[in-house]
Amino acid sequence: MATERQRRGAAAETAADAHLSAMGWSVLARNVRVGRDEIDLLAIDPGPPAELVFVEVRSATSHRFGQPEERVDRGKVAHLYRAMSALVGTDIVPAELRRLKRRIDLVVVDRRGGSPQIRHLRSLEPP
Repeated sequence: MATERQRRGAAAETAADAHLSAMGWSVLARNVRVGRDEIDLLAIDPGPPAELVFVEVRSATSHRFGQPEERVDRGKVAHLYRAMSALVGTDIVPAELRRLKRRIDLVVVDRRGGSPQIRHLRSLEPP
């Protein structure tokens, strides 16, 4: 049985998936594990030019810990880049997509003000 935190996380990923799909993106996979690392969403941004995007999803339901963006530190970004590099050589990423330019985005689902607000930050820089 999932914990409340896991249910909130899954709901945030569903909201992020819907947000990206509404923008015309194709979500290829969710919760992809690579060793100890995880990519929340793997998607195609149709561009132009089309890009393979590895998406970290963060959510917030209170102001207690600050902005969700602030909780994605250099260490987390390093883990995301490591997972991205490892995933590109697997069957999860089809061969025809491996040639695409790649980036890591952050999608924040902020539920602190009632209805969820979604913020999409593109191209997190490597540490």
